[in-house]
Amino acid sequence: MKPKSRIVNIPVYQPGKPIEEVKRELGLEEVIKLASNENPYGSAPSVQQAIMNELSQLYLYPDGAAVELTAQLADHIGVQPNQIVFGCGSDEVIALISRSFLEPGDETIMADQTFSVYKSNADIEGATVVEVPLQAGKHDLPAMLAAVTDRTKIIWVCNPNNPTGTIVTEDELVAFLDAVPSDVMVVLDEAYYEYVIAGEYPRSVELLDRYENIVILRTFSKIYGLAALRIGYGVGNADTIRLINQVREPFNTSRIAQAAARQAIIDQDFVNDCRIKNREGMDYLIAAFDRLGLTHFPSETNFIMVDTGHPGKEIFDALLQRGIIIRAGHSKYPTWIRVSIGKPEQNEAFVQALEETLQARKATV
Repeated sequence: MKPKSRIVNIPVYQPGKPIEEVKRELGLEEVIKLASNENPYGSAPSVQQAIMNELSQLYLYPDGAAVELTAQLADHIGVQPNQIVFGCGSDEVIALISRSFLEPGDETIMADQTFSVYKSNADIEGATVVEVPLQAGKHDLPAMLAAVTDRTKIIWVCNPNNPTGTIVTEDELVAFLDAVPSDVMVVLDEAYYEYVIAGEYPRSVELLDRYENIVILRTFSKIYGLAALRIGYGVGNADTIRLINQVREPFNTSRIAQAAARQAIIDQDFVNDCRIKNREGMDYLIAAFDRLGLTHFPSETNFIMVDTGHPGKEIFDALLQRGIIIRAGHSKYPTWIRVSIGKPEQNEAFVQALEETLQARKATV
């Protein structure tokens, strides 16, 4: 069997280590997962009830066009229903965009340390990936603009960026969009949108009327706590969304996911509460890092990236032995780790484990 030559060397996405696997491998009773930027508070009780109410309908196919959910979301964010496309997580929307617009010979621009799914999908379509180094953990928009050629089709801007958590401000973004050719798509991946508290963060939906070449990605996997149900969406110009919908598979989001998302939109009190708790957890970790003399990037997400001063993979392994799962292995940041914000007791356990790990390493030097 001969696969497409261009997929042979594409790395398989590596998610955060599952809790069950760590327990089994290390014989641990308690494991804290702070690796995948999940909401430690789960989903709203009203959402869980909506899921239960849907269980009697599992023999029916879902609404392939997600009509009710689309109308509700359109009203919530202030766009028209024909400006929205849903996917099996925003990951699928990334794949649909790539399938719709990228061809061999096209170029696509992204940061060198950002969400890996942009690159993997571009590679699948045979496009040339142009990676622009981050500056202080942040997108270098002037350098990305300078990389545009007549072959550029799509520019990916993860805002806030994963894994660094940094943002591009509205002033920076508008200046960038003013200079980008109108026939080049700019994808604004806002998976962590609901966690942002910075006043200078772009009001991207309001920019849709001014820039027809932007597509905004968001998800119900993060603050809404529906990661297991895989539902995300894209918002853009109606003509662009129609083209993306043309390559979308039928029934790509389930009845349960649609019902849960509809109720999640309604229950904004839960979202606001999670945002507040997340910021409290972030402040606690920042204070701990400052006390330990560790550099970190300013984050507007539910995770933070910190420089441990030691090989990140070694810190990962040491914390894993203590039952704490984090992320490491970022090629341009070999001594940094990324940790999700947990509940207070989880954050405290992480800080204690990290401090003990660093002290142990210092003692052996």
